[in-house]
Amino acid sequence: MDAVVANSREMIRRGSRSFGLAAKLFDADTRHHAYMLYAWCRYCDDQIDGQNLGMQSAPESPKVQPARGPGPGPHDPAARLEHLRTATRRAFAGESLADPVFIGLQRVSTECGIPERHALELLAGFEMDVRGHEYRSLDDTLLYCYRVAGVVGVMMAQIMGVRDAPTLQRAADLGIAFQLTNIARDVLDDAGSGRCYLPAAWLAEAGISAMTLSRPESRPAVARVVARLLDEAERYYQSADCGLKALPFRSAWAVAAALGIYRAIGRLVIGRGVRAWDSRVVVSTRRKLRELMVGAWSALRAVVFDRWLTSVPRSRDLWTIPEP
Repeated sequence: MDAVVANSREMIRRGSRSFGLAAKLFDADTRHHAYMLYAWCRYCDDQIDGQNLGMQSAPESPKVQPARGPGPGPHDPAARLEHLRTATRRAFAGESLADPVFIGLQRVSTECGIPERHALELLAGFEMDVRGHEYRSLDDTLLYCYRVAGVVGVMMAQIMGVRDAPTLQRAADLGIAFQLTNIARDVLDDAGSGRCYLPAAWLAEAGISAMTLSRPESRPAVARVVARLLDEAERYYQSADCGLKALPFRSAWAVAAALGIYRAIGRLVIGRGVRAWDSRVVVSTRRKLRELMVGAWSALRAVVFDRWLTSVPRSRDLWTIPEP
C-alpha cells in the first residue's frame, strides 16, 4: 500500500468507524479508491467547519498528512472554500500536486472516470453552509443532502464500476438518506453552531422555529419533526436498497452494511424520543456486527435472486439528480 492510500486509510479510520468498517468489505482496488475519495471529502468538510477529522479543535495525528501548500491562514470559510475549488480543479486538470489528499482525488478521478462536476457539486453544498442558506421547504433540505452526500453516493458507485443512470440515482438516494439521518441525529448540535437544516415550514407547523428549537420545552416538537424527517429518509433507504443488485457481491455487501448501520442510527434516535440529543447516538459494535451479517444476506439476495427480477419503479417524487 503506497503512502497516499495509507494516509487516506488512516483518515477514514479516525474520522468514521462505521464507513471504515463497511469499506473493509470491498475488494482491494475498490477499497483503496474509497479511502482516497473519503479522505478528500473529509478534508474539505473539515476545512469549512474548522475541524480535524470531524472533531472540533482536535489535534492532528502524526500518522495523517494534511493537505499542504498555499491556503488561507486564519479560519475563513469563504476563503477556504475558494482554495478547495482551486485545488480540486487542479486535480482534475491533471496538474502536478504535492497535497496527499488531492493526489488521491486525482488518482480516483482518473482511474474511475469520475467527472469534475460531481466534486464541484459537493463543494457547492459546502457553499450553502458558508452562505448560511435557509431551508424553507423539504426541497431545500433535499438539495443540500444531495450536494453534500447524494453526490458522494454517485461517486462511490462510479468507483464500484456503475455507469447506468438508474443505478447512480439509487446511489444518490442512499447518500441523501445518510444525510437526512445525520441531520436528525445532530439537530441540536447544529443549532448550537447556528445551523438548522430542518424545513422551516415543518418547524412552523410544529409551533417552533430555528431560534427556539434548542429550548428544553421545544424537545417534544423537535422529536415530532425529526420523526417526520426520518420517515422521509426511510423512503430513500428503500429506494437505495433496490440498487444493490447492480453491484458486484462484495460492493453490494459493503453498501448494504453501511445502509443498515446508518438506518440503525435513525431508529435509535426515534427510540430515545425527547432524550435523543442528551448524548450523541452511536451504534454499538455488537449492532454493527449484526448489520454486517444482515448485509451479507441482503447482498446475496440482491445479486443472486433480485438481479433477475423486474426492478421496482422508483417513486417519482423522490429527489432526482439534476441534468449536467
